[in-house]
Amino acid sequence: MIKLPEYWLQCPDVTIDQKDQAAFEQLYFDAVNQKDGFNIQYDLAVPKWKFLNYLVEDHNLVLHGSGNRKITLFEPRQPEDMSEFGSQNAVYAAADGVWPMFFAVIDRETYPMTVSNACIQFVEDDTPISDSFYQFSISQGILQKKPWRKGVVYLLPSDTFVEQPKMQFEGYSIRIKQLASLVPVKPIAQLEIVPEDFPLLSKVQEHDDTRMEQYARAIQTGGAWPD
Repeated sequence: MIKLPEYWLQCPDVTIDQKDQAAFEQLYFDAVNQKDGFNIQYDLAVPKWKFLNYLVEDHNLVLHGSGNRKITLFEPRQPEDMSEFGSQNAVYAAADGVWPMFFAVIDRETYPMTVSNACIQFVEDDTPISDSFYQFSISQGILQKKPWRKGVVYLLPSDTFVEQPKMQFEGYSIRIKQLASLVPVKPIAQLEIVPEDFPLLSKVQEHDDTRMEQYARAIQTGGAWPD
């Protein structure tokens, strides 16, 4: 049985029925054909993250969360990241429906902070053997200010994206659901996200900014969260 430290959050239930699938297909068709414009008009009772996860799994799309609603072309940028893959001059996206919601709703412009986050899945020969696990943390003292906003998740074609190399942990192979494109990417559509859409909002943790390397090491090795 795969066991991770408590700061790893398990994926919500991804199950959908045939009715939901049909509704998702119609929404996606309308988005691709621009029948309702660039903004997806989401009026379903099913949580938005399930729709986004469906698009990743069934339509080979990748996702990018942002507070900027006016992006028509994603250009490669140089991020601040401690990993070799995450420090490339690139466009970054997620192969997951929950992870990009964090970036859509976290307001780092109004509330300067550092963030620690990850999304992983255990695999054997590229076949998933677990659901997704997540880690979300922000600078100490910020959570009480409720640093949330409305944002969007962009739907991106995956053609030019390369997935982050797998890691090994306790004899298992781990897929990190992050991808990078070294060339510009034009989004297909965007979906508005409000804080309540993010299913792990109440489980975001806090960290000490002076110990970022320790937290990064814990995440990469499956170690305990530093006290």
